[in-house]
Amino acid sequence: MAKMEVKTSLLDDMIGVGDMVLLEPLNEDSFINNLKKRFDHNEVYTYIGSVVISINPYRSLPIYTPEKVEEYRNRNFYELSPHIFALSDEAYRSLRDQDKDQCILITGESGAGKTEASKLVMSYVAAVCGKGAEVNQVKEQLLQSNPVLEAFGNAKTVRNDNSSRFGKYMDIEFDFKGDPLGGVISNYLLEKSRVVKQPRGERNFHIFYQILSGASEEFLCKLKLERDFSRYNYLGLDSAKVNGVDDAANFRTVRNAMQIVGFMDDETQSVFEVVAAVLKLGNIEFKPESRANGLDESKIKDKNELKEICELTGIDQSVLERAFSFRTVEAKQEKVSTTLNVAQAYYARDALAKNLYSRLFSWLVTRINESIKAQTKVRKKVMGVLDIYGFEIFEDNSFEQFIINYCNEKLQQIFIELTLKEEQEEYIREGIEWTNIEYFNNAIICDLIENNQTGILAMLDEECLRPGTVTDDTFLEKLNQVCATHQHFESRMSKCSRFLNDTSLPHSCFRIQHYAGKVMYQVEGFVDKNNDLLYRDLSQAMWKANHSLIKALFPEGNPAKINLKRPPTAGSQFKASVATLMKNLQTKNPNYIRCIKPNDKKAAHIFNEALVCHQIRYLGLLENVRVRRAGYAFRQAYEPCLERYKMLCTQTWPHWRGPARAGVEVLFDELGIPEEEFSFGRSKIFIRNPRTLFKLEDLRKQRLEDLATLIAKIYRGWKCRTHFLLMKKSQIVIASWVRRYAQQKSYQKTKSSAIIVQSYIRGWKARKLLRELKHLKRCNEAATIIAAYWHGTQVRREYRKFFRANAGRKIYEFTLQRLMQKYFLEMKKKMPSLSPIDKNWPARPYLFLDSTHKELKRIFHLWRCKKYRDQFTDQQKLIYEEKLEASELFKDKKALYPASVGQPFQGAYLEISENPKYKKLKDAVDEKIIIAEVVNKINRANGKATSRIFLLTKNNVLLADQKSGTIKSEVPLGDVTKVSMSSQNDGFFAVHLKEGSEAASKGDFLLSSDHLIEMATKLYRTTLSQTKQKLNIEISDEFLVQFKQDKVCVKFIQGSQKNGNIPTCKRKNNRLLEVAVP
Repeated sequence: MAKMEVKTSLLDDMIGVGDMVLLEPLNEDSFINNLKKRFDHNEVYTYIGSVVISINPYRSLPIYTPEKVEEYRNRNFYELSPHIFALSDEAYRSLRDQDKDQCILITGESGAGKTEASKLVMSYVAAVCGKGAEVNQVKEQLLQSNPVLEAFGNAKTVRNDNSSRFGKYMDIEFDFKGDPLGGVISNYLLEKSRVVKQPRGERNFHIFYQILSGASEEFLCKLKLERDFSRYNYLGLDSAKVNGVDDAANFRTVRNAMQIVGFMDDETQSVFEVVAAVLKLGNIEFKPESRANGLDESKIKDKNELKEICELTGIDQSVLERAFSFRTVEAKQEKVSTTLNVAQAYYARDALAKNLYSRLFSWLVTRINESIKAQTKVRKKVMGVLDIYGFEIFEDNSFEQFIINYCNEKLQQIFIELTLKEEQEEYIREGIEWTNIEYFNNAIICDLIENNQTGILAMLDEECLRPGTVTDDTFLEKLNQVCATHQHFESRMSKCSRFLNDTSLPHSCFRIQHYAGKVMYQVEGFVDKNNDLLYRDLSQAMWKANHSLIKALFPEGNPAKINLKRPPTAGSQFKASVATLMKNLQTKNPNYIRCIKPNDKKAAHIFNEALVCHQIRYLGLLENVRVRRAGYAFRQAYEPCLERYKMLCTQTWPHWRGPARAGVEVLFDELGIPEEEFSFGRSKIFIRNPRTLFKLEDLRKQRLEDLATLIAKIYRGWKCRTHFLLMKKSQIVIASWVRRYAQQKSYQKTKSSAIIVQSYIRGWKARKLLRELKHLKRCNEAATIIAAYWHGTQVRREYRKFFRANAGRKIYEFTLQRLMQKYFLEMKKKMPSLSPIDKNWPARPYLFLDSTHKELKRIFHLWRCKKYRDQFTDQQKLIYEEKLEASELFKDKKALYPASVGQPFQGAYLEISENPKYKKLKDAVDEKIIIAEVVNKINRANGKATSRIFLLTKNNVLLADQKSGTIKSEVPLGDVTKVSMSSQNDGFFAVHLKEGSEAASKGDFLLSSDHLIEMATKLYRTTLSQTKQKLNIEISDEFLVQFKQDKVCVKFIQGSQKNGNIPTCKRKNNRLLEVAVP
């Protein structure tokens, strides 16, 4: 609502004239000046009634944002500044709400912004229609069809970097809610001659450059292409690169768009293979070769390119090579084969390239239509968008410009007809008398071109089809005969003598006076371009391809469907297409966008008046304005008209109580506007002359100034009165506050005085009481002191005799007590840590406390040892008990002992229960294993060692084989009498057995272990636990060992060994074993 209050008409804050119908005076200069003024202020859109004039700004403007879309959504056409969104919204709402099919006709010359205008229309419709996953998919496919068609149908020209080289008409289909269902695209007259030749400064179609720039090396290799543009004859090199255009990025966009539209991967591959084949066709070159019969024949110079084309397309190389060298003509079941010379071969090559690309483009349009067509068969509403070439006048105009201008003549004709029809329908609808409007009817020009008997296109077709020698000159000669008397046809060779001496008209040209001006056409090439002939041999070669897409593009090549009838000419095909288009447009409500290019430099902020004037003429814009202004120049509904101008009449201002039409009648009657200047319709007021409207605007502007002055005056009076009343109210408030303040000050002064008097009185009374209390206190203290002294004297007299007899003893006891107290307090501060190994203790302070000091040290050490032991778990206690036992047994006796102190006693060094290797041994031992260790058993015969497993259980000592786990010896602990070992740093020990026992039959055991101290300690503790007898541990460097019946002396000696630090045992004789300990 805020926006509607700010601006409710295009007349508000208007730069120049927003609607050319209101332009005064109306002539070419004022028309151009108005466009220039608006262009200089970034107003690129102007109306001619409901027609939008769009000037290409050649830069981005902030007028297409989502906010702008919302601003123009559901708004009246003339409510806001001219904009393409206003026309798009009007067309969409008419389609949605009034069920009227719409068409938007976008015309203008190359570079005027037609393609961008069509994109803006489609993007606006996509933005304002419904939402949803399916709807969004349809919208996305419709929008993504543009990049595909632009890549294959657009090219860089001297006038436009993205020029559409084909005409496009898209029908967008909607359901009853206004949501898009799909679309249908029709294409007109692709400029296929661009495939083989481009004017200087222009490029071929975008897709060729995009493939070479954006495709990967692997993809190019598949297509048998190279990235270098100069390798291809069909690509112009002077404009291969375009500033601001990224062909590689555009190629990725095109591939993504094809995927979104619905192309399968194999279809996309096939399309690019055809494009590559077209590109490589240009590299085929021919050389002349004479035959025996004297006829010239052409041969391909380098067959490598031909080979690669055949590999791409799946065509037999010999078939295609023959098609380039021979031509077969069939007539009445007769076949005549003729050779092609070099010129004819090049013509055949280029014709094939043009046809191949043109048919591929038509296939793309058909394939896109399959994807975007509506899937439902319900009744649909249709909005058509026509983006087609504008009127073209070049220095050299040929067949293409002729049929383009013919199309524009037809569009101008339907524009005039539909505009007049729309005007007449509105007049009838509003009850306004219809007056005949004089205007130029270009039907005579259309008849000159399309008449079935005497039209130029009919003459061209007739010339192409007649037997005999047919040239462009014979065609011109025929035109001179048939059209000589036509007032819009000019030629120096005609029978009309008035052009015989016209030097501006060459002999090989003819001139047509179109509605947009005179255009001179060069007749050269008309016949060939109209024939658009492709030799049947080439069509049949293409049909024989193994490539499915190429085969589908040339159905006439099928031998089973040979048609000797000549195919329709390009002119007749285009004429039929234009007739179909006109028929389609006449069934829809038209909306027009006329695009204008401001300059040829494609630069912003430049307005070339001569160029714009040229376009205004051939677009017939002044004619449009005159047709629109022939009746009533301006019309407006009664409600907005009354709302805008009601302040001009005292009866309607500020509020009108009654029908809006009655209010407008009162308004116009009071203003004295002549009756011939306006008419009252059923729902609108019609104003004949723009001067009347501008007079109303001037009166409104003056009245608004007067109203603004009045409002300002009333506002200032109101502001002054409000200020006075506020000042008066403030004065009363201030006076009351002043009086209140004075009373408060008087009260506070009286209160302060009373408080001071009271404080003085209370102070005097308090000081008097204080003096009395102080006097009383001094009296009491004096009496107490006197009594105390008196009592003291009496006591001293009584106890003086006792005090003198025991004074020495009491002083001694008191002194001793104080010294002991001081000693204990100092000891408390100097106590050592709780670590049992901490040997620090405070020094003794007094000699008489020596025994006490030592006893206290002993008690403290026992206490902290107890505290330390209380922290141990049962496991730790057992370990420490074993360590303590080992200390008592071996400390200062065995050199190996200090190294064992820091090593924990583990016991089970072998994982008997977990290792499957010892499963047999585990099953044989059913007691708890205290220690399991690998030891070396010394052989008495040679002193060599054998590995054995030493097991200690609660009741037995076992020796088992290390490899097999078989128990070799089992000795009850009761049969072990003594353990002998040396005092040196070795692991040898002997286990002595009780004589006569079963285990002693083989003698004692002489063993060696890396954990001697642990094994001896555990054996000692286990034996003591089981037998209640201490095991004798003998530590000596020489001891006897019983081996069966013999006793052998084991002697330990010092010596350096070859084996390093490992002790060795050696048998000296039958009675002596020497152990060398390093």
